[in-house]
Amino acid sequence: MRPLVLLALSTAALASAATAQTVRTGAAAFGGWKDDAPGVARRFVPSDFPSPGPAQGPNGAHQERQAEPVPPLAPPGFKVELFAKGLNRPRTLRYAPNGDLFLAEMGSGKILVFKAGSVPGTAPETYATGLNRVTGLLFYPATNPKWLYVGVADKVLRIPYVAGAPAGAAETLVSGIRTEDHFNRDLAIAPDGKSILLGIGSGSNVAEGMGPKPADFKGDGLGAAWGVEENRAVVRIMEPDGTGARNYITGIRNCTAMARQPNSTNVWCVVNERDEIGDNTPPEYATAIKPGAYYGWPWYTPLGQEDPRRAGERPDLKGKVTTPDVLFQPHSAPLGIAFYTGTQFPAAYRGDAFVTFRGSWNRTDRTGYKVVRMRFANGKATGEYDDFLTGFVLNAKDVWGRPVGVITAPDGSLLVGEDGSGTLWRVTWTGGRTQASR
Repeated sequence: MRPLVLLALSTAALASAATAQTVRTGAAAFGGWKDDAPGVARRFVPSDFPSPGPAQGPNGAHQERQAEPVPPLAPPGFKVELFAKGLNRPRTLRYAPNGDLFLAEMGSGKILVFKAGSVPGTAPETYATGLNRVTGLLFYPATNPKWLYVGVADKVLRIPYVAGAPAGAAETLVSGIRTEDHFNRDLAIAPDGKSILLGIGSGSNVAEGMGPKPADFKGDGLGAAWGVEENRAVVRIMEPDGTGARNYITGIRNCTAMARQPNSTNVWCVVNERDEIGDNTPPEYATAIKPGAYYGWPWYTPLGQEDPRRAGERPDLKGKVTTPDVLFQPHSAPLGIAFYTGTQFPAAYRGDAFVTFRGSWNRTDRTGYKVVRMRFANGKATGEYDDFLTGFVLNAKDVWGRPVGVITAPDGSLLVGEDGSGTLWRVTWTGGRTQASR
């Protein structure tokens, strides 16, 4: 184990260090795992990304599952401690109003609960089992919830919720969702405060098995796909009882997670984009979704560039792609998003969002495998994001952690799950001594 280097700074100096750094732009913003460190900031604009080019070779990481992982690195002033280990591919984290923490454990098909007031090392209880690749959790209504909505690979379920009580019988609201390839099924309350949003990723990289367009196909939304890709690469909207389902946005290749922005009706998606057209294109992204928006898949990238594998097929869609709000380095694989709603961290963090990058398999110089802070000013995304937790990569071939779920805890700390070694970490602001490097 590498030794931790401890730094002691005043609270004011630490807060300043945590918020002030040079933002890398243009070519300097691209990089690999060796360029990552807490506080490194980046900002991409559409012109930074090259045109789609030849495929890059696979570069999958070897997973080193560590029984006693070394804490990830955080900016000065923050403490990172192990909260739970031995988890089986944890994903989404959600707090119930009473302070219970619900965790979707995809590998076991369970929903686990850490009771309010749980301390590091507390074993969770099992709330529900038999859930096929569970990823989505949503308490509804937002205040005084009566239901826990659950997204699994092929359906959406609704479980009666009573604080502190065992799970009631699950009711199937939506069934028959195709499960090829992307299976994240996150859920969110729509901007109207009543309807339910459901993210459904594509069934392939760029609709390889979609086939010719049927003559009678009308499509549900601009750029809607057909065949095996019908109602995929979308976010759908439905009534709370599951009826009236329709496409809310289209061409969004894999909206892996959603989050409602505080003091706003905006719902944000983080999105995994396509592979095999270059190390540095197209960008992954985060965006506040608007009804009727089209994000390009599969015919165009989210920047409106035509994908050469679908060249000439949809000239009618040229110029109709919605540009995302925040662009991330390609192949980062964003998998979770949570706005910081606490007051424990320095004031500059309030209203910002944290995004987990699980890391991807097909970039020559590995990237991702970290948690970043997405910056906002006056409720608007600035386009900048900076590394918050790093150190999950061991070397050019091996990684020990893949960040996935993230959430602000009631006490203002941040909880981050990773599904490489199956751990859950708590990040607190100490304003004093903390690990800064190792």
